[in-house]
Amino acid sequence: MTQSVTVSVVIPTFNRRELVQRAIRSVLAQTVAVDEILVIDDGSTDGTVEALRKTFDGRIHLLQQTNAGVSAARNHGLRIARGRFLTFLDSDDEWLPQKTQMQLDWLDAHQDFGMVLCDLRYVNSGHQTISHYRRRDALPIDGNVLKWVLLQPALIPSSVMIRRCIYEEIGGFDESLPTAEDLDFHLRVAARWKIGVVERPLLQCLLGGTGLTSLARTYDDYVRVIERSVSAAAGQIDAIDRNRALAAAYERNARGMIYHRRWSDAWTLARKAWRHEHDVLQRIRLLSLLHLAARK
Repeated sequence: MTQSVTVSVVIPTFNRRELVQRAIRSVLAQTVAVDEILVIDDGSTDGTVEALRKTFDGRIHLLQQTNAGVSAARNHGLRIARGRFLTFLDSDDEWLPQKTQMQLDWLDAHQDFGMVLCDLRYVNSGHQTISHYRRRDALPIDGNVLKWVLLQPALIPSSVMIRRCIYEEIGGFDESLPTAEDLDFHLRVAARWKIGVVERPLLQCLLGGTGLTSLARTYDDYVRVIERSVSAAAGQIDAIDRNRALAAAYERNARGMIYHRRWSDAWTLARKAWRHEHDVLQRIRLLSLLHLAARK
């Protein structure tokens, strides 16, 4: 008889031999055991595979692939995962001991919800807390939160637990996106499923770590994801809220373009933000982009 698998975790990694071991240990330290630990090595050249085999043989399922990026690595793990509940852990993050238990309990108590998130804390290399990230600040309610996700689509994959049916319905991460694949996933889930929050930090993220997808084109991918998600939300979300989401995305990324001295792109996005934002106070805030550009 095949043993039932309740929780699977997918851990993508690339050239993080020491950090990924710390991440795995945080999974092994959970108060409710994770049944299946899938580590996908995305073509590491620093001895990661050898170190993991030596240290965790028999406790993890180690998969290897030619370097293809974080989305391909996560999807590789998702295709193999057998759990009724699926989770993710980036190799420079750590779960706190009660994450699995508290998120399982939450989903058990909310059978019509598909995904639950949690608060987190950012730490430095010495494990000193730098700041806290409270999900409730961005998602004021539990439930149908697409309107708020469109405004602030940030997602930390390591904070997520989903029901398997979500993956079966919408698939995994978009491998055509070098960055912003997490935002896209968050928005696709929010468009179809209720999402909730455990208002407690259950995750530590290393501040200043280099993500698997730290590329200069993040701003371009971000805008692309928001534009297509807003378009897909027609009929679900009021036009005012869709326009506000577009304006917020254009403004946020115009600021980024200014910092990177991409003046033409910044000007284009600022004009788009102005066209989509009709609130007077918000338009006044948009004018601050001119002051920022002048300083740069």
